[in-house]
Amino acid sequence: MIATAKLNYLGVSAQKVRLVVDQVRGKSVEEALAILHYSPKRVSSQLEKLLKSAVANAQQKDPELDVDRLLIAQALVNEAPTMRRARNRAMGRIFPILKRACHVQFDLDVTRSAAQG
Repeated sequence: MIATAKLNYLGVSAQKVRLVVDQVRGKSVEEALAILHYSPKRVSSQLEKLLKSAVANAQQKDPELDVDRLLIAQALVNEAPTMRRARNRAMGRIFPILKRACHVQFDLDVTRSAAQG
């Protein structure tokens, strides 16, 4: 693993984020950025920023690193604590509102070509 970037307490449910993250897992960074840029899902712009941050972290760690060889080795989406709110309903009842959040992590690694061994 070359670099890692984390996004904690993203205000979108983990189920919705996993739909987008599953599309980019295992892809090269260039291809993943294109997928995220043109994805119609609202969360894709925040995931695109997270991936760019991971690339910047990799460049900061090793300035001579070839960014074109980076790929998303691991992409995790975990649930964050749920905010609980309440809405008043008829006859004194309360209806719960659950505002879900998630944590996202991208791990980047370098592809190994056959020529390098």
